[in-house]
Amino acid sequence: MKIIIKDKRYLASASKKIVKHAGDRRIIAFYGSMGAGKTTIIKSICKVLGAADITSSPTFTIVNEYRTVSNDSLYHIDFYRIRKSEEIYDIGILEYLSGGSWCFLEWPELAEEILPPEAVKVRIIVGSGEQRILHLE
Repeated sequence: MKIIIKDKRYLASASKKIVKHAGDRRIIAFYGSMGAGKTTIIKSICKVLGAADITSSPTFTIVNEYRTVSNDSLYHIDFYRIRKSEEIYDIGILEYLSGGSWCFLEWPELAEEILPPEAVKVRIIVGSGEQRILHLE
């Protein structure tokens, strides 16, 4: 599936399409270069899912947990600062991935071997200006 985000006005619409495409799957891995918009898209998805908390990048905390208005958990995990695959296990990644909650992963390349086969993979290509092209697998 391909989604084109022309500019930020289209984020909510694109986020709804990603959630719909995911269906019952709760793990979404985002691939893209620095500045491609991974965090921005995840923030928008969290808003669509009813996040009651203010969302922010977990680059330094590695994992942020947000609560929805219905008290469900959303996990935003950023592997950018992880240097060795062993560190992934130290953050309790297996519990997050198997817990049934939404998990949004940035820089998931280091965790490829433990991603469940049903994980949705979103590859972000930077277009001209604010345009982003998303390929969902």
